[in-house]
Amino acid sequence: MKRISIIIFTVLALYPGLNAQNSDDALRYSQLFYSGTARFLSMGGAFTALGGDISVLSQNPAGLGIFRTSEISVTPQLFHINTTSDFDRSTSDYLYDFNLTQAGVVANILNRNADKGILTLNVGYSYNKTNNLNQNIMIDGISDFSSLADYWVDKAEGYYHDELSGIDDPSTFLAYDTWLIDTLSGFNTLYGSVYSNYGDDPPSVYGQNIRRLVTYEGFTGEHALSVGGNYSNKLFFGATLGISRLSYSSKYEHLETTDADLPSNFTDFNYTFYYKNTGFGYTVKLGAIFKPIEPLRVGVAFHSPTFYRIDEYVEDNLTSSFSDGGNYESSNEPTRYNYALTTPFRVMIGAAYQLKKLALFSADYEFTDYSSARFSETGDGFDYSEKNLAIRNSLKAVNNFRLGAELRFNSLYLRGGYGYYGKAYKAGDINEDLDYSIFSLGGGFREQNIIVDFGYSRLMNSQDYILYSSSIETLGTNLNINRNMFTLTFGYKFGF
Repeated sequence: MKRISIIIFTVLALYPGLNAQNSDDALRYSQLFYSGTARFLSMGGAFTALGGDISVLSQNPAGLGIFRTSEISVTPQLFHINTTSDFDRSTSDYLYDFNLTQAGVVANILNRNADKGILTLNVGYSYNKTNNLNQNIMIDGISDFSSLADYWVDKAEGYYHDELSGIDDPSTFLAYDTWLIDTLSGFNTLYGSVYSNYGDDPPSVYGQNIRRLVTYEGFTGEHALSVGGNYSNKLFFGATLGISRLSYSSKYEHLETTDADLPSNFTDFNYTFYYKNTGFGYTVKLGAIFKPIEPLRVGVAFHSPTFYRIDEYVEDNLTSSFSDGGNYESSNEPTRYNYALTTPFRVMIGAAYQLKKLALFSADYEFTDYSSARFSETGDGFDYSEKNLAIRNSLKAVNNFRLGAELRFNSLYLRGGYGYYGKAYKAGDINEDLDYSIFSLGGGFREQNIIVDFGYSRLMNSQDYILYSSSIETLGTNLNINRNMFTLTFGYKFGF
């Protein structure tokens, strides 16, 4: 029966969070869509064998050895993302983000006029944004068969009401505390929702409007400290210490509203879940570029795993309203966690061909195994073995490809590129077909020591999003996501 008093709950201080530290988080911080200068982006990021661009400090540091002079560059970017949902009715949401996607400097510390031995030695620093995580999603429509309340009913089954705050998803207690669910008449561990008057008036009456508003904010970026050189104009080598930073917050608001005259007098509820991750990581990158003949370069690079230390903050809140004047609100105590994440290593190979001074072409292949990502504790003793098993069971190794081309007309350049990032989820996962395609183009002007480049990139993917899963149905929608990046680089060469 519907209870006549509101129970004050307590939440476990070490609750790990049902939505936190999962396979999606591991993939989000492991997956890199390399950003950098406008030239780098407009050529699809296919620079493993090219070098000569400050962005390569985060990709193949051997490219640092190709610089013959010192250089500085800065790259602002206008980022636009549009997300369309096909849930019941098509809805779209978008945002703009103006950001600094690259800034760096290369200093030439050795430049010998010789044919053999170490001919040049350079040191460099570059900041490269490796992933822009900003996104808005709006999902809106009618649900005729289920509710998020059914998810909470399923989670509550088998527990007394005073045990609900201690189960694996204590938001279930919030549903009980705001009268969205309650025990069935004559039972202490069986539950019903407001849509069936807590089991007194079955079957449940649905047809309510569901609106889910999702906001993601954040980025991953890397500070690259590098050294590279040129040996006999045949072998270029380099190494990078990468210091990575991540900042990411996720918030969703789930609203259900009904116009039906329900016996429970229910009218609407709003559940809000929010979490924020911040962290730093370290990685080492090694690379080499070999020039077997003058127009051809072959490159290889290895990236060690990135070792992140992450701080996490989680909170949630639930409100409900009833036509008889009842308005209820309940929330869990905000919680904080600290843990570590080790991302997969990466291996890249590439080839580039220069057609005299008219054009150049490049191609990259990249391998990484996302199933090798691992969470670990940093002092609280939490056992991450189950979460790591979920990563191994849901993620897999991928093959990524990038292509780029550049045409030269005296001081003017035209560029184009394409990138494909493979399917990271294993067969059987709801997003087993999730992959990414990037198309890019751009141009530039170079005269003496002045560099001005511009680029446009479009990153596209389609994926499934689950609102909730209950014993009645799994309710989801397909999202089509388009990211448009407009990039402008200003550079200056010195030390002629």
